[in-house]
Amino acid sequence: MSKTPFASKLTGKATLVLGNKSIELPVIRGSVGPDVIDIRKLYAEGNAFTYDPGFVSTASCESAITYVDGDEGVLLYRGYPIEQLAEHSDFIEVCYLLLHGELPSADKLKSFRSQITRHTMVHEQISQFFRGFRRDAHPMAVMCGVVGALSAFYHDSTDINDPQQRTIASHRMIAKMPTIAAMAYKYSVGQPFIYPRNELNYSENFLRMCFAVPAEDYKVNPVLARALDRIFILHADHEQNASTSTVRLAGSSGANPFACIAAGIACLWGPAHGGANEAALRMLEEIGDVKRVPEYVARAKDKSSGFRLMGFGHRVYKNYDPRAKVMQQTCHEVLDELGIRNDPLLQVAMELEHVALNDQYFIEKKLYPNIDFYAGITLKALGFPTSMFTALFALARTVGWIAQWAEMIEDPSQKIGRPRQLYVGAPHREYIALHKR
Repeated sequence: MSKTPFASKLTGKATLVLGNKSIELPVIRGSVGPDVIDIRKLYAEGNAFTYDPGFVSTASCESAITYVDGDEGVLLYRGYPIEQLAEHSDFIEVCYLLLHGELPSADKLKSFRSQITRHTMVHEQISQFFRGFRRDAHPMAVMCGVVGALSAFYHDSTDINDPQQRTIASHRMIAKMPTIAAMAYKYSVGQPFIYPRNELNYSENFLRMCFAVPAEDYKVNPVLARALDRIFILHADHEQNASTSTVRLAGSSGANPFACIAAGIACLWGPAHGGANEAALRMLEEIGDVKRVPEYVARAKDKSSGFRLMGFGHRVYKNYDPRAKVMQQTCHEVLDELGIRNDPLLQVAMELEHVALNDQYFIEKKLYPNIDFYAGITLKALGFPTSMFTALFALARTVGWIAQWAEMIEDPSQKIGRPRQLYVGAPHREYIALHKR
């Protein structure tokens, strides 16, 4: 894995006055972004903790992988703008970039593609796992179980102290995640599993494994394959979000990489995180008809209604989400290619998009359609059921999780995660015998 050419540096000190005591805390600066106050010795010197629910003002690690500036609408993978990567690169090249820190040469990219391709098949016994799940099991539930079980099959890549084993585990998970996700989909619809083909690229292979059937040949549409590849690029990593932090926290205990990624999948499943694109599409289904759009827009503007439009605005991006612009273009390319603009659900989406981009209320509140809004529409147009949306998110985010996990393992300053708390329970009290209560 990569070593960053940049390093954090001490730029000064901050003084914290706590009662009658002054504590000096180092101020650290990274290669870009705001300064950070180092509070590692705060408890030892001041007998105090910081209180930061959700860790929204706390840096839990140093990282050289992804940078997000929500105010300016910037997303960089290893310094490269997401817009440029989505336009010029493909997902496998982005995987290499995230893992190794630099764009590959032609020879290195060819070798990396070959390594990923050779790992796309899963152990044949894994297919038997699926029979233990109910047919209507959510694909994310299936993926949690199957990915966690990979450590029972690949003992030669679970030693986190061996760099070679870490690399093999990384390649295996990037390669096998599409196969596992496609198997989860096929199982849910009662169709036989389709094996990967080595002559197809990453996204082509996934589309074929999802939609091919043994009874006839399946020809991959290059426009749709490119759109899916772009979706994977846009979702590959996003700094220290909830699921990435979960992977790092699990990894800090020394857990094997397969278990750590399974933990990330479980966290991503939450509707406030990876499930947002599902929620956006379900909202469109609830609206149902273009004629009802004004009613829902009015409800969204009414603070007392408690209703909010899903797929608009973003917790991090206060100006615009740079991924949404790319996803918007991709969405319209898919709709044009398939010629399905008359679909009632898509008409609702297009009308909502028009309102959000032109209505002064949405413009002032910066409630622009986000990546989840466009991704939900696109994935539906590609033929994926709503239940598969988060599974595809997990597929794409796997490379980011692995890169972050590997970076954490190689960081000598990392310790096992152990957040503190502000205790508000009962103070010390004596036990009362049962007959006296």
